[in-house]
Amino acid sequence: MSSLRNAIPRRAHKERSQPEARKKFGLLEKHKDYVVRARAYHIKEATIAKLKEKAAFRNPDEFYFKMINSRTVGGIHRPKPEDNKYTEEELLLLKNKDMGYILQSIQSEKKKIEKLSSTLHELDNKPQNKHVYFAEDREEAKEIQSRIGQSNNMPGLDNIPSRIKKKTASSYRELEERKQRLQKLEKLYADMALQKELKKPGRKRKLKLNEDEETDNQTSQPVYKWRAQRKR
Repeated sequence: MSSLRNAIPRRAHKERSQPEARKKFGLLEKHKDYVVRARAYHIKEATIAKLKEKAAFRNPDEFYFKMINSRTVGGIHRPKPEDNKYTEEELLLLKNKDMGYILQSIQSEKKKIEKLSSTLHELDNKPQNKHVYFAEDREEAKEIQSRIGQSNNMPGLDNIPSRIKKKTASSYRELEERKQRLQKLEKLYADMALQKELKKPGRKRKLKLNEDEETDNQTSQPVYKWRAQRKR
């Protein structure tokens, strides 16, 4: 019977749309839409009631250190900035860890550049033909030379598909970008190493360079000299 009941065509009941006189209010709200709206309204109502209860039973003598260690900016509590959060030893240790990470990045970048350069070098260099030909007379030698010339003029590596050419060009761009990144990392590592040495105890002074040396070493690091100390 169930199969026969399903075989009978039935009328498709459509949802009632918004009447023409109420089109300005938008789509007609269905029951499922009302359920979502009512649930959200009751959640907000319960939250407000809970906050009112907390405010009514608040202890006027309660105190938290955040009350004096923070300030309100635009209605939001923000803690005061801590200037001396770390000691000099802790800052030096953090810089050492950063230097170790940068040194590891430099070594990884060098390996990637070397691998990419070797791959592109193999693509650029054409294989050399080292085959030795033997001829019994001059006519046979001329024939062999003409045959070798024809084989060299045949389209080989020049007739490369555009897909491979694009891939090679992107590899060259990647190689150039990695080289630039390596230079930036090495400069950053040199700056951090210099700052680390300058934080060590001892009297030091910056050496003044001549005009010729300044023009030659415009991009180089400044040179410092420490005063010699007697070791016991």
